[in-house]
Amino acid sequence: MLDTAKEIRVLPSSDPRSGWRVGADIGGTFTDVIALGPAGQVVPMKVLSTPPDYGTGVVTATTSVLETAEAAPAEVVAMLHGTTVATNAILEMNGARTAVVTTRGFRDVLELGRLRRPVLYDLSWVKPVPLARRRHRHELAQRITADGRLDPPADAGEVRALAARLRADGIEAVAVCLLNSYVRADEERRVAELLRAELPGVYVTASVDISPQPQEFERTSTATVNAYVGPTVHGYLTRLEAGLRAEGVHAPLLVMQSSGGLLDAASVAHRPVQIIESGPAAGVTAARQLARVLDLPAVVAFDMGGTTAKASLIEHGEPFVSADYEVGGGMNVARGLGSGAGYPVRTPSVDIAEVGSGGGSIIALDPAGGLHVGPASAGSRPGPACYGQGGELPTLTDANVTLGYLSPESLAGGRVAIHPDLAVKALSPVAEQLGRDVPDTARGAYEVAVSSMTTAVKAVTSERGRDPRDSVMVAFGGAGPLYAAELAKELGIATVLVPVHPGLFSSLGLLVADTELQEVAPYRADRALGDEFAVLTAKVSAELGEDAVIERMLDMRYRGQRFELRIRLDSGELTEELLAAARARFHAEHERTYGRAGDDELVELVNLRVRGTLPSPVSIEDVLRLPPDTVRPPAARECRFTATVSTPVVRRGDLGQDPIAGPMIVEDMDATTLVPPGALVHRDRFHNIVITWSAA
Repeated sequence: MLDTAKEIRVLPSSDPRSGWRVGADIGGTFTDVIALGPAGQVVPMKVLSTPPDYGTGVVTATTSVLETAEAAPAEVVAMLHGTTVATNAILEMNGARTAVVTTRGFRDVLELGRLRRPVLYDLSWVKPVPLARRRHRHELAQRITADGRLDPPADAGEVRALAARLRADGIEAVAVCLLNSYVRADEERRVAELLRAELPGVYVTASVDISPQPQEFERTSTATVNAYVGPTVHGYLTRLEAGLRAEGVHAPLLVMQSSGGLLDAASVAHRPVQIIESGPAAGVTAARQLARVLDLPAVVAFDMGGTTAKASLIEHGEPFVSADYEVGGGMNVARGLGSGAGYPVRTPSVDIAEVGSGGGSIIALDPAGGLHVGPASAGSRPGPACYGQGGELPTLTDANVTLGYLSPESLAGGRVAIHPDLAVKALSPVAEQLGRDVPDTARGAYEVAVSSMTTAVKAVTSERGRDPRDSVMVAFGGAGPLYAAELAKELGIATVLVPVHPGLFSSLGLLVADTELQEVAPYRADRALGDEFAVLTAKVSAELGEDAVIERMLDMRYRGQRFELRIRLDSGELTEELLAAARARFHAEHERTYGRAGDDELVELVNLRVRGTLPSPVSIEDVLRLPPDTVRPPAARECRFTATVSTPVVRRGDLGQDPIAGPMIVEDMDATTLVPPGALVHRDRFHNIVITWSAA
């Protein structure tokens, strides 16, 4: 049983030479698993996801991949997992019955929030309902002053009486968020412990253990989200560990965090808000490692799966990590005018822009007769119509089958049968309403999807003051390689890389991810900066060990600003010269991002951060191996572009180092890459499919 009240304890990754490492990532349509053996064997596996109990699919895929590898479950030394269970609980609004306990007068902090609207002129927009309803938000007659005095402290009798009321209301999770608790953490923890003692079995969160930072609304929202998803994540991980053990897999279970580092399952159950972007972060981690190996200064990681398409920017081998983002409101966002639609979360997260376009996205017409793709998705059940599992609505996958881009026989190495006639049948009503033939309609849906996905890429490039044309696109996900070349052309990106195992690239990212732990504390002028960093460093080192690589950071802003930029501190003693270098770095980053910079006297320190990492024992070069090709005769399919063209269908291994002109289709077990007319394609020394647009 996982202990949610435990201190954080991170388990370092095991030596890959001692056994098998298994990475399992859950997607909206498929569950992807890659096993890495002690002799460097790489064995992929792709099975349909199993909602609502996604853990069943993970266990099934794990046992299947071990059988294929002829490995015993006892030989697994590390089980690495990326999951969407936390974000799904919020997007589907099926989390725990949650209460909030706060200081008198602050009951409505969640209701008041910030004066932000994601759609300024849409009068029909409705603010998301707080995850803790007002009748479940309670006040205590206590107060922590701004300088940390108790005026007065919380009364234990009042807390026990409140616990009885919470028990009677059937509360399943409690978030304790006292005013100014970040300067007096012991008081909030005392209240939380009293509630835990009175409410056995109820998930209790103290905000200072999740986000010990100023700004009451963001801290309260983060703690409430943590409590809301806590029982769901705890139950899921408990069942998953039990299922794996029943199959003989007793290796430590490590879960991908939103920040791109691994954390042990018990610690995740304590702070599940840290895994909201677990799955997408794993893919970005793999793209980061690839960018480092290839020495690429700027990379757009483009991940398109069954339900969504995501983009992230990686510069000089490091992705942008946001301290604030929102989940819910139909989509997760971390920037710009889209904020205000969901629930703010203050934990480190890889900055990922997301749109509702995936292989399972439904194609439909709006009331004005315009063609739309998504955000509604057919998921894995019933799935696209061409899967033959009862789905009747047309999806992008049906369009791609109709266009000839996808195999008319099977996907995922033969595990998913394809029925082209059902795809045509599903698309026909939309085509009739448009007055076009089915292939024309399918191509139109393809182009609409490409157009919508440009917004995600621009959100992480143009909106950050970066030109996407300066980047190389790394495309992955089950559907990403089908759309990447056309998307890159639209954005003026000259080169697209499709790595090995593109449909399982997030699982591959789990294998190469570092173990990571971060600690944060608010800056206080009455305390020495060096001493505060020493405390945070000691906490991280105590958990990760003395071998941990320690990095110090400062959240900085100009006086009067609402948002901060995270700036890395050089190693060494905290001298004035070192701080001056950090301020100079802040000015440069601010000007690069926003087009202007200020003076030193305007700079404010907001938070101190320490990140500790234990490097993965596996490098991406260990897994960049050409998958074995099945022997097959040369083939071709009729594919629809601006016209219908006979298009060669090849395997990755058929490509050489000399560029060949498209059109061409490259089929892997886990994904299909489309090389449009006018593009060139070859394979590099790491077996990436390289698509170039000479005119881009």
